[in-house]
Amino acid sequence: MSDWNDKIIEEFRANGGKVGGPFEGTSLILLTTTGARTGAARTNPVACLRDGERLLVFASYAGAPRHPDWYHNLLANPTVTVEAGDGTAIETFTATAVPLAGEERDRMYARQAELVPVFADYQARTSRVIPVVALYPARE
Repeated sequence: MSDWNDKIIEEFRANGGKVGGPFEGTSLILLTTTGARTGAARTNPVACLRDGERLLVFASYAGAPRHPDWYHNLLANPTVTVEAGDGTAIETFTATAVPLAGEERDRMYARQAELVPVFADYQARTSRVIPVVALYPARE
């Protein structure tokens, strides 16, 4: 998985936040978390949805039976670094990760699944509830 992610990360950074292939047209960010056990910085490309000034990310892991490692990392260390691009430039900022719960989580996941239908497939593939996490930019 690391080689796969490394290629996406490289393409994202080289193209101001845009990538091709299976993620072409998908809103992606690069999310850097701190390893829960190792303390090492880990960067992952993740799909996102802008909701006002916060960004929402979805710990779908393509419908796998367990949460992705980055989700466990941000639960342990909720201060994250976000790289967001518009195709010309990348903005890097610190954010606080807050998992959503209940009706708000359900509503935001349904919105993402409506905009990007593969997210409905991801939820159908797994018995776990796919977490939705709000990323709130740090105030200067």
